[in-house]
Amino acid sequence: MRSRTGLITTLLQAGNDPNHILFKLALREALQGCESVLDIGCGVTHTMRHLGIPKTCGAEGYLPSFTEAKRQNTHDQLVQCDVRDLSKQFQPGQFDACVALDVIEHLPKADGLQMITDMERIAKKKVVFFTPSGFLEQHHASNDDLQEHLSGWEAAEMEKLGYRVTGQLGPKSLRGAYHALKRRPAAFWGLVSLAGQLTRSKHHPAEAAAILCVKTLAGN
Repeated sequence: MRSRTGLITTLLQAGNDPNHILFKLALREALQGCESVLDIGCGVTHTMRHLGIPKTCGAEGYLPSFTEAKRQNTHDQLVQCDVRDLSKQFQPGQFDACVALDVIEHLPKADGLQMITDMERIAKKKVVFFTPSGFLEQHHASNDDLQEHLSGWEAAEMEKLGYRVTGQLGPKSLRGAYHALKRRPAAFWGLVSLAGQLTRSKHHPAEAAAILCVKTLAGN
C-alpha cells in the first residue's frame, strides 16, 4: 500500500527537524491497513499522498487553503466544509480512517468533543489526532486564518476517551507556536529535542510538545 518512494518523499518533506521524521513514521504506522482516509482540516498538505494512502479525501474550511489545495491536487477529493459539520457531509463508515492533524486545538472544547464523536462515526477502523500536549498559546496571523488556539488537549483525557497516546516532537519546553523550536541554531536544538524524544518524551506524553492519539475502533 505504501511505496518506498512515498516514504522517502515523506522523510524529505520533514526538512531539517529530525522529530518531524519520527512523527511521520509514527503516523504511517498508525494508518497501516487503512486504504481510505478523510484528512480533516487538511490545509495545503500532501501528507496523505506521501504516506501512500490509496484513497484520500481532504476537508478544509478556510477558502484560500481549499483553493490552493485544489490547485496543487493534494487529495483525490476535496470538500470545503466547516469541521463542525462533518456529520452533515460524510456517511457512517465512509472511510477506513479519519485523521485530524493540528486541528482540534482550534476549536472550543465542546466543538472538539463533538468532532471526536463525528470522526468515530465516519471511520471504520482508525481515528487519529495530532495536537499540542495541553494548551499552547497561538494567535491569528490574520483575522480570518483560523490559526488561533481555543482549547488544549491532555494525554490523560484522550486516554480516558479510549485513545493510545504517544508523545511527539520532543520536550514541551523546547517548542512554541506552530511547533517551532524556540532556540537557535535550529539544527542543534533539533538534535537536543530528538534526544529528549527518544529517551523520555515518547513514553511520557504529558511532557512532550505534542501528542499522537490513535483509536482502533471496535471490530478491528
